[in-house]
Formats: sequence, C-alpha cells, structure tokens
Amino acid sequence: MPNNRLSVVVTRRLPDVVETRLTELFDVRLRDDDTPMSRPELAAAMADADVLVPTITDQIDAGLIGQAGNRLKLIANFGAGVDHIDVETARRRGILVSNTPGAMTDDTADMVMGLMLAVTRRMQEGLSVMQSGEWQGWAPTAFLGSRLGGKRLGILGMGRIGQAVARRARAFGMQIHYHNRRRLRPEVEGALESTWWESLDQMVARMDVISVNCPHTPSTFHLLNARRLKLLKPSAVLINTSRGEVIDENALTRMLKAGEIAGAGLDVYQHGIKGNPELVNMANVVMLPHMGSATMEGRVEMGEKVIINVKTFADGHRPPDQVVPSML
Repeated sequence: MPNNRLSVVVTRRLPDVVETRLTELFDVRLRDDDTPMSRPELAAAMADADVLVPTITDQIDAGLIGQAGNRLKLIANFGAGVDHIDVETARRRGILVSNTPGAMTDDTADMVMGLMLAVTRRMQEGLSVMQSGEWQGWAPTAFLGSRLGGKRLGILGMGRIGQAVARRARAFGMQIHYHNRRRLRPEVEGALESTWWESLDQMVARMDVISVNCPHTPSTFHLLNARRLKLLKPSAVLINTSRGEVIDENALTRMLKAGEIAGAGLDVYQHGIKGNPELVNMANVVMLPHMGSATMEGRVEMGEKVIINVKTFADGHRPPDQVVPSML
C-alpha cells in the first residue's frame, strides 16, 4: 500500500505530545537534539520535504527558498513571528507560510507584568544581595522602588498581546495609553479604558512605563531610536518582550548607564542571543533569555496550531493561520 502521507521536517525539538501527534499523522523527520539546524541542513530538508516546521532560530531567507525542492509547499512556522522567513519570496515560489497566532498571548503578557514588577521593585538587586550573602537586614530606606498603581503605561503595539497587557495592567491600577498603526474600535478602546496617541513621540514623552509589543518589520526597525529614547522621562522604565530590533540597543545602553532612563526589562535583543554585554551587570536592568512564551501549555498550544495548519493543508485547503505579505 503506497504511503501518501506528507513528508514533514521539524527543525527543533518540540514537546513530546506534539511530536507524537505529528508522527501519527505525517511522515515526520524529528530532531534528535535540541540545537538549531545548520544552513546546509535546512537546505537539505527543504529540498525533499513537503512541509517544513521551523522556529525563530531558522533564517529562511530568499537564498534558502531558492534551493527548495518542488515538493516543498508549506512552511508551517512554530511561532507567531515570521520576520525570520522571507514570506514574499515563498509566495512567489508557490510556498504557503503559516504561523501560530494567539497561542502565546497570555504567557507573554504575564511576562511583561513580571518584568515590569522586577524592574520597578528592584528585584534583580535584591536577588543579587541575597545570593551574595551580603544582606544586612531590613532597613526603612533599603531597595526603595516604585509602585505600579497610578502609573501611566504606554503600549507600543495594541494587538492581541498588547491588549492582554492592558487588561493585566488595569488590574494593577495603571493608566493605559497606546500607539498603534490603527486606532482600536471604540468599544474595544472603551473596554480597556485606554487612550490612543496618534503621535508616538508625544506618547513616550509622557509615560512612566513603555511596553514594546509590536512585531519586527521594516517599518518598526529601531522604532525606538536614539532620538525617540531621549524623549523618555528619566524616571521611565522600558519593557521589551517583542523583538529586539525595535529598539536601538546601543542607544538604550548608553542612556541606562547615564541615568537618563530609570531601568529596563528585556526578554529579546537586537542581535539574537547576543545582548549588549554592558547591560549584563547593570543593577537597573533585568535580562531574560527569550522566555516570554515559555510555558508548557503555550508550547503545546503552538504545536496544536502547527498540526491543524499542516492537516488542513494535507486535506487540500488553505491553512487557517496562513500568513500573506499584506499582513506583515
């Protein structure tokens, strides 16, 4: 009996339950170790597979897509962001691209609030003192931070995650402001008790906390550049769980060192895993290794979306989470 199941290559280790289900449904090649594929390995996978399941660590550029075999018809990304995939070139080659939107919304929004609390309440400094054994006991003026209640939060990018952040921040008593490509519908804006700023410059100059929740696109690269960062109040805190490229990291580092910004909570970096080394030892900076969506529930939900996209494609239909260039 001929095997008509799709050939699927998965580039990284996924949760066991996801890998098992993929194996049940498709002719799957799984990764033995949890390391990124090399460029030659990616090229080989794309040369003879029907479906590629990559992650953010795989740069699927025009050169790689040009080497893809005629069989490759779907790139089912494990993740919502697709800035590591040349979607336009894939489209021209007749290759569909899908992603997993919404699966990490709550987890990332939780992490935004965690970083916000960690920076404003100086948790990094407290942790360092405890780990070094240098704590001398409680004192009335030790480790004084600031409360979130009553502070103005400016959200840059009011999509799913931005709105989830807004809902959480409201529960902390924060005032919600936002800048977005398009203004929210009045009923959504009203439900979030949020204020829209058409001018990003005007918004950032007035906020106590800025949360970056927009994707990386050509138009958002260094959206928070040196000039715009200079508009922030010296008491302001910057949180980024989205994409490192949105912020001019070198300019941010200089301003943090000079005390021109009070602090930062970062889960992503401009150059991938290589954040500016000067940030590492700053007491007013909390750095995390891209943990925003790192919950078992979130990863399994992402895998389920990948499976639905691939299965729908295998059944002769367009994947429900297909990405088209106009969406970027």
